[in-house]
Amino acid sequence: MKNFLRANKGFLAFLLLFGVFRTAVADWNPIPSGSMRPNLLEGDVVFVNRMAFDLKIPLTELSVARLGEPERGDVVTFVSPLDGTRLIKRVLAVPGDVVEMHGDRLSINGVEATYTDIESVRERAAGQEVGALRLSEHIAGSEQRVQVMPGAPALRDFGPLHIPADRYLMLGDNRDDSRDSRYIGLVPREKLIGRAVRVLVSADYLGNWLPRLERFGMSLRNNEPAKEKVGG
Repeated sequence: MKNFLRANKGFLAFLLLFGVFRTAVADWNPIPSGSMRPNLLEGDVVFVNRMAFDLKIPLTELSVARLGEPERGDVVTFVSPLDGTRLIKRVLAVPGDVVEMHGDRLSINGVEATYTDIESVRERAAGQEVGALRLSEHIAGSEQRVQVMPGAPALRDFGPLHIPADRYLMLGDNRDDSRDSRYIGLVPREKLIGRAVRVLVSADYLGNWLPRLERFGMSLRNNEPAKEKVGG
C-alpha cells in the first residue's frame, strides 16, 4: 500500500483537489429530461456555482457560512426532499410569499403573472405528441420563458400557499411536464446545491449527437428558447 501511495501520490492529490473543487466551489450538471424546456434542453451540461448560497466543508454537505440567498428567477440545483435525487428547477416563490396557481397561471402576493405569446410548437408528453405554447412570463420582478401543454395531464392548480422561512417553491419551466414543488413539496434551504449560471456544452443526444455550438457558454439569464422539432 505504501508503494502504491508513493507511486500515485500526484494522481491521488489531483483526485482530492478535484473532489474539493466539485463539492465546495463549482460543479456541472447534465440535463437528462425536458422539464426545463424551452430554456434547457436534454443534452445540455450547465455550470453550477456551489458558493452562491453557502460555504460548505469540502467533500461534505455541511454549511459553515451563508454567502447569499436564492432570488426569484434563479435556476438552482438541489436535492429532492422527497427521494434524495438531484434536480434542477427555477425558484418562483421565496420565504414570505403567498403563491397560487390556477390553470397554469401563477399569482404571487395577490398579483397575477402576465404572459406574452412567443410561439406554438409540438412536443412530447406522457408518450404522445401534443401542442405546446411557449410564453414569456412576468411575475413579481422576474421574467422567464415557460412552456405549457394544454393537452397533457398535469397539476395546474394549487394554493394559496404561504412560503415559510428557509423554504422555496421550485417549478420547471416546462410547466406541464415537470416533477417540481407541486409533487415533491417545498425545498428546504439546506437541500440547495448551487445556482446554475450558464450552459457549458450541449449535444443533441436525442437525435444525431451533434454538438449544439450555439448553446456553448449561453447564460441562463438571457438564453433564447430552443426551436426544435419533436425528436430533433
